[in-house]
Amino acid sequence: MLRLIGGVAAGIVAWFVIVTILNLGLRYSWPDYHAVEKALTFTLPMMIARLSESGVSSIASGYVAATVSRNRFSALGSGVLLLIPFGYYHLAVIWDRFPPWYHLAFLVSLIVLSWLGGLLANRRPALR
Repeated sequence: MLRLIGGVAAGIVAWFVIVTILNLGLRYSWPDYHAVEKALTFTLPMMIARLSESGVSSIASGYVAATVSRNRFSALGSGVLLLIPFGYYHLAVIWDRFPPWYHLAFLVSLIVLSWLGGLLANRRPALR
């Protein structure tokens, strides 16, 4: 049980670390993105880039969670726990700033791609 909880926690931490690193890279390599980031007035390519950051982070998060816990269900747990605060934030705070497809893609990907990352972790050969 502790390993499962540790896997979920590691997955959540991994998601935040990875998405932060990717976003810093995007911010400093794309001046137009940096200029509109605080106002959240992104163009379509910028929104796709943000969804890509989250997608990569979700897959890696699920992979880390499943690797730490040795159980793919921790990957699902980390995705669900990420969905709780982000679901509220997207629905209650920033809903009007993005098109509905963006919110749907982001929120669904938290669970689906975390799960996929967990499945990828379970496909690698076991360490002896």
